[in-house]
Amino acid sequence: MIKIKNKYDIKKMREVCKLTAEVLDFIKKYISPGISTGEIDKICHNYIVNKKKSIPACLGYQGYPKSTCISLNNVVCHGIPDEKIILKDGDIVNIDVALIKNNYFGDASKMFTVGKCSKIAKKLCKVTLKALYSTIKIIKPGIKIEKIGKNIEKIAKKNDFSVVREYCGHGIGKKFHEEPYVLHYNKKGQNIFLKEGMVFTIEPMINAGKRYVFCEKNKWVVKTQDNSLSAQYEHTVLITKDGCEVLTLGKNEKI
Repeated sequence: MIKIKNKYDIKKMREVCKLTAEVLDFIKKYISPGISTGEIDKICHNYIVNKKKSIPACLGYQGYPKSTCISLNNVVCHGIPDEKIILKDGDIVNIDVALIKNNYFGDASKMFTVGKCSKIAKKLCKVTLKALYSTIKIIKPGIKIEKIGKNIEKIAKKNDFSVVREYCGHGIGKKFHEEPYVLHYNKKGQNIFLKEGMVFTIEPMINAGKRYVFCEKNKWVVKTQDNSLSAQYEHTVLITKDGCEVLTLGKNEKI
């Protein structure tokens, strides 16, 4: 069952998603060589709880131990922040933040580069962001949901990158994960048409190497099998009358 949000739902979703975007805007100044992912998580947690008066949605979710997911280099998603994991020059890092406010959820993530990065690292981040942005531009009521994955994979393949298939976007509202589930690769036969009032995330995970991944023994941290770099950007979007609204848009972000 795909829940179509009413005016009250949308108002509350705008509020929590704005706060979610503000966390990612706030943490940017702390991303530099020498800081640990554990320290970044603590800073985000304190900002979410004390400044935004919200609840970090990840903390305790199905047993997850931290307030954010911080995925470094070859970590595809669900990287667990740790005081022993130190950012160094040349790293790329994804910070994934989800908030709860007034019983509604917001979810977003973005990539940050640390110091001077390699050409392939910069290109991977740029292409992943392009895949997200260009997809946001084409979605509107009436189109099939499969066009999202088709567009993302087309851009990734054009740049000799690959799309992770094991993880996807998802509906969001009063629950963290709802229908519809949004694939980021080309798969025909998804007979879901976008409708005004749908709210879901688009969060492509794109690898510099092959698409294959594995999950570590802790059952959370997902890495590329070939140790290649991976990048991800995520926005929560609302389907509007004639297009979509990005609910988690950053302060100086333009699409």
